[in-house]
Amino acid sequence: MKFLRYPGGKSKLLSFLVNHLPESKTIKGKYIEPFVGGGSIFFHMNPQDALISDLNSELITLYKGIKLYPHKVWETFKSFPSGKSSYYKVRNKSTEGKPLYYKAARTLYLNRTCFKGMWRHNSNGNFNVGYGGEERRWVITHESIIELAKIFRKAEIQSKDFEDVILNASKNDFIFLDPPYKPGEKNLHELHYRNGKFLFEEQIRLAETLKRLPKSKQIRWAMTNSSHKDILKLYKGFTIKKIPFGTGDKLGIHIKNSNEVLITNY
Repeated sequence: MKFLRYPGGKSKLLSFLVNHLPESKTIKGKYIEPFVGGGSIFFHMNPQDALISDLNSELITLYKGIKLYPHKVWETFKSFPSGKSSYYKVRNKSTEGKPLYYKAARTLYLNRTCFKGMWRHNSNGNFNVGYGGEERRWVITHESIIELAKIFRKAEIQSKDFEDVILNASKNDFIFLDPPYKPGEKNLHELHYRNGKFLFEEQIRLAETLKRLPKSKQIRWAMTNSSHKDILKLYKGFTIKKIPFGTGDKLGIHIKNSNEVLITNY
């Protein structure tokens, strides 16, 4: 199920990734995603017991709002008026003091009507992507919100640093990781991502965190990442497969030989 337009989303890579990920029913422990983003893999797996997390607080507010108040989220989403001027009024209005379901509906509305699904904020932390039109808005229906709520109710939803999430994994859990990265590059420092940067220092910390997982816990993990040589060096000894197609230099455009890899500990 794809309901968000999200930079770096993996929906178009599913045909490759699913052949290298375990089936949900074979995961004896919990399914964990520390960088859940748009949730393409999570929704495809549809696990019975999950923990999803992301530092994008607006994203997590959206997921929690749908989980707890699907009908109110839908009614609020539906109530926002159409058109460019209305978009900017909703975008520029403060959400301080607003209920969770309103914040969730607003984020969903902005995501479905903004330019190319970008997720960019100004120096004050305010969403500042321009208007993109209404044509993608009504892909969302009341029924789809209800279905999403059913999936989210099987998951614990957090907004924590990846290290905390990974090191709290238990025996037989499966972790899927999609850290922010630019294919073929060592660092990510682009404006269309909510948190702005994911530099090589964070890549090092991520690799070190995964290596700290006790082998006795039999925790399996799989990760999509850039094929930059310095990143690959961090995972020497693990299984590395080149992803045959993926994200190119232009946002939302998928190409062959995109310089992305799948790294697993199995």
